[in-house]
This record gives sequence, structure tokens and C-alpha cells, in this order.
Amino acid sequence: MPIKFPFSRRRAGPADAWTKCPSCDQQVFNRQLERNLRVCPTCGHHFRMGIGERIELLCDEGSFVERDAGLTSVDPLQFVDQKPYPERIEAAHAKTGLSEAAVWGIGSVDGHPVALGLFDFRFMGGSMGSVVGEKVARCLETALTERIPAVIVAASGGARMQEGTLSLLQLAKTTAPLVRLDEAGVPFVSILTDPTTGGVLASFASLGDVIVAEPRALIGFAGARVASGTVGEELPEGFQTAEFLLEHGFVDLVVPRAELRATLARILRLLPVAVAGDEGLLDGTARAWGPIGALSGFAERVGGAVSETIGIDAQAGAAAGNGNGSREHLAEPPAEAGERR
Repeated sequence: MPIKFPFSRRRAGPADAWTKCPSCDQQVFNRQLERNLRVCPTCGHHFRMGIGERIELLCDEGSFVERDAGLTSVDPLQFVDQKPYPERIEAAHAKTGLSEAAVWGIGSVDGHPVALGLFDFRFMGGSMGSVVGEKVARCLETALTERIPAVIVAASGGARMQEGTLSLLQLAKTTAPLVRLDEAGVPFVSILTDPTTGGVLASFASLGDVIVAEPRALIGFAGARVASGTVGEELPEGFQTAEFLLEHGFVDLVVPRAELRATLARILRLLPVAVAGDEGLLDGTARAWGPIGALSGFAERVGGAVSETIGIDAQAGAAAGNGNGSREHLAEPPAEAGERR
């Protein structure tokens, strides 16, 4: 007869103490997951993060100050599906503690002030309705007014169907300020996380001067089945992953979460905000601002060592700089053999 030891029984832990990784099926202790920035220690799967966790990850401690926290959605269409739209908003608020799917404010990243916008997929799939579009637009407009870089971390299923055409209008509202940012030489960094789809990807999220994605993030306009049916052919496996899009030029960088803050700080150093009122070059031609132009001007200012490091040939002279200056030096005859240039 077996001997029982009543005080040595293994007690069942709480049901929410472990999380199953969807990539490797390993059970991960939640405290370990939080310490590892919500990245699976076995396979590197990047779990989704909330807005508070994102702010702690990216911003200098205590630097983030939220703006427009009081903006809330209304029900202009009196929309009802399985439940009325206001009830869905209330349920999402109770679940997340947020008033909407997006938050924006002013913070700093490694000492660089930024206008920062963040999405939370837990709030109605991070969908973009009128309030979310307004917050994104205000984030970008404030970046222009205060002449600081704009950074938006996207995680969304797209436009919010409960607001119909009003949600589709947010694509234009959030895109329009980017034209003015570009003309003013204020950089915009777009960070794509899992998932970034639909109208959010089809608007501001795909228009960053630098587009950064987290590993294995789902990025696409429509679902894989819909996309395949639209083009009428079988699409390659994983065609909507961050790595596939990096390979095909849609994404500039795929950065692990642990390196994201340092990478963002480095981007902000290499993409300085243009000087206010600097509307052209010395010869009167228009200045074409952009990431490559900014890096070129940066390399010119700090010297040849940096120029070689980032792969840009910095040209000296008044016409060279942060834009399309004079190209007369390209027409100079080649030097004679043995002549030093």
C-alpha cells in the first residue's frame, strides 16, 4: 500500500501563471515573460504589448506626458451588430483601462524629444475610428509645430467598421500632415508591430521616413486568403511577415524588441530636424529633404569617417548638403594618372 504524504502534494498554480507560446508551444512563466520584454525565451516569439509597456520600453523614465486623454468616441451611426457600439467601447475600456485604441503625448528617447503615438490591439483590435485618427493627426501636427520628430508605434486591424465611412476618412486625415512634415524637414519614424493591417497600414504607417518592424510581425492590407483571391494566384508562405517585407524593400529594419530603443535613438541622431526657415540651398534651388539627404548632410558635417561608416559619399562645398545640390562636380574630367585628387 503506497504511503501518502499530504504536505508534499504538488498544488496546482493559478491558471494565469503561465502562457503558451503560439510559435513553439512551450509554456512560459508569466513573470519570466515580463522580464524578457514579452519575448519567448525559447523561440523568440514577440508577444503583443500594451501601451504602458511600450512607453516603459521606448521612453526615458518619467518623460512621457499624455495629451488629449479626454477624447472619446461617440456613436454617430447608431451602429448595432451583436451589441450596440457604445457597449463595445465600454467593454474595451473595462478590459484595458484605456479610453481609446491609441494614446499620444510628448516624451524623450535617450534625451531626444519626440511626439509619440501608440496603439493597443486589445482595444477593439486597435481599430482606427474618428478619435484614433484625430489623435494621430494631432501627434503629427504637434511634431510639426514644436519641430520634434514624430514616432508612431502601430498595432491595428485597420479602420473601425462601427463608424463606417467616417473611419475611412481617417486615412486622409492622418496622411495629410505627413506632407507638411516632409516639406518642413521633420522626420517621421513608423514602427510596425504585430499586427499592422488594413487602413492603418494603407495610410500613415507605411509612409515613414524610416519604417521599423518587430520580428515576425504580421503586416499587410488584407488577409492572406483575400489577397490570394484578389490577385488570382498562390502567394508564397509568410509573404506578410516583417522579414519578407524587409527582403522586398517595404520595411527598412527588422529589430528585436530588446534593441528597439537603442535603434530608435540611433535613428533620431542620424535624422536631425531641419533648421526652421531653411527653405533652399545657397544657389536658390529647392531643398529635397528625406532620410538619405539627412544622412548625407550629417556625414558632411561630422566628417569622412562617418561618411564611410554609413556608406554615403559626403561632398564638400557650399552646394553640397542636405538635398539635391549642384551636380557640376560629377562632370569634372578624370584626373591624370598619378595625379592626387
